[in-house]
Amino acid sequence: MFEPAQPSPNPGNLAQEELYPIREVSRLTGINPVTLRAWERRYGLIQPTRTESGHRLYSQADIDEVRSILGWIERGVAVSKVGKILARSQSLKPQVDSLRNQASVDDFKQWQLQLRQVVRAFDERRLEQVYGQVFSSYPLVVAFQDILLPVWQELRCTQDAFGHLSEWLFLDSFLRGRVLQRLQLSADQQPVRVLLAAIPGHCRELELLVAALLLGSSDIAVTVLAVGQPLEELSLVCERMAPHALVLFSNCLPAQDLPKQLARLSLALECPLLLAGEAADLARDSLIGSQVACLGSEGRLMRRRLQQYLAGHLDS
Repeated sequence: MFEPAQPSPNPGNLAQEELYPIREVSRLTGINPVTLRAWERRYGLIQPTRTESGHRLYSQADIDEVRSILGWIERGVAVSKVGKILARSQSLKPQVDSLRNQASVDDFKQWQLQLRQVVRAFDERRLEQVYGQVFSSYPLVVAFQDILLPVWQELRCTQDAFGHLSEWLFLDSFLRGRVLQRLQLSADQQPVRVLLAAIPGHCRELELLVAALLLGSSDIAVTVLAVGQPLEELSLVCERMAPHALVLFSNCLPAQDLPKQLARLSLALECPLLLAGEAADLARDSLIGSQVACLGSEGRLMRRRLQQYLAGHLDS
């Protein structure tokens, strides 16, 4: 069975941290060196360390930042606006990190490496084994947020590289099938029912399905509406299904008129309206004082906030 490498005695020590030259970062992320330098000079997005001779060296955190930038660009955000989004994400990071119970990021990276290897080989049998090992070692929220989805997201953002689209499709199909199985096994067992719908065009199906898993609990059943569900018909759906709450999900930069859209929708509903996903983090300030509660994008926080809201302990 795969055993992750032990973390270094002092992971905060830069001298012990593995650093990568720009050509290696380009190979790992699919972004050419000219673009990496432009992101640094023009937008201040990445700040690698320098050798005495001036050569750039990137940490694993820098590489993760590059992949985050790619993720937002893939969603249609201009690179000039990505810096503000990342700054907002960084302000939430201490709260998220405190929930990890000191879990080793090095361990996650080792699992991700093995996952990439089996996906690259298109080995479904071995992928099933790694998937099972991950879930035998970590709770659901860690397995998805810290191991499986980062690899899925990495492949999604580097599909221009030869073979990456096929690899992403292979992994995406596998994970969607497994998540659907988990959702079906947990259906209709809980007293509280919540509907989950994506804002059209704002996420992939797997992201929505995983959000349903992360929001659900022993008391809360989450019913997922199909990707493409029209917002203007949600009042009809809720009227007929009578859920305890409706959660909208979005991983895209919220439009300026989103608060008005949500306000109109909430007035047409007989149940509370909540917002989840990265859009909830970015739109939180603009929704203060509204009837829409923000659940955030981090799985542990999303579930806790949903439970608090339904119990009447979370302000909108």
